[in-house]
Amino acid sequence: MTITPTILTRAAGAAAVVAGLIFIGVQIKHPHLDANSITTTEVVLRNSLKVLMAALALAGITGMYLSQIRRNGLLGLIGYLVLGVGYLTIMCTTFVAAYVLPSIAGTNPGYVNDVASVATGGKAIGDIGALQIAERVQGLGYLAGGLVFGIALYRARVLSRWASALLAVGGLVTVALSVMPDAFYRLLAFPNGIAMIGLGYSLWRTAQHIAPQPAEVRSRRVTTAGAE
Repeated sequence: MTITPTILTRAAGAAAVVAGLIFIGVQIKHPHLDANSITTTEVVLRNSLKVLMAALALAGITGMYLSQIRRNGLLGLIGYLVLGVGYLTIMCTTFVAAYVLPSIAGTNPGYVNDVASVATGGKAIGDIGALQIAERVQGLGYLAGGLVFGIALYRARVLSRWASALLAVGGLVTVALSVMPDAFYRLLAFPNGIAMIGLGYSLWRTAQHIAPQPAEVRSRRVTTAGAE
């Protein structure tokens, strides 16, 4: 099979759709996180899916940016890089939550509870080290990156404008929900998840209009035996 820009762009669109669905799905009836629940198979599975979601989201926003580099402009590049950092950090912190914290929950439950509290918008009683910085970078990248990248996509007028606007304003909704109880905190994923689904489907549909790069044409004249 020949790999073409259309195939890659559609794959990126599909990745964004799946990422949005996972992001929303894993939050439904999510149990409260603490040193006891984090060792359960359900929570480990949910966190594993979040790691997959972050990887798919990275592929999705990469396709969104690369498919229309000129239209996205400098603002799009900045938004893409910041949002990319946000998703990379989500992937790292969620990997720790899925495969590291369960192994120390029995010996250091206080640390695990502090990490779980910070991850859900609360505060740590003790010192959680570099994870405190990682959580801040994650939040900044997710909020600021979504805002800037959403504005850039909206201005480009290529992908779905309602989904682009939702990605941008989703950060404002996130800030409002982050100060509410844990049950409401789980709704944070919905604006971004819906936006990713809409943008991914729009990217998949517009992929057919992306023309392949023209082949290089030699500029020198080719001569024959009798004429140029």
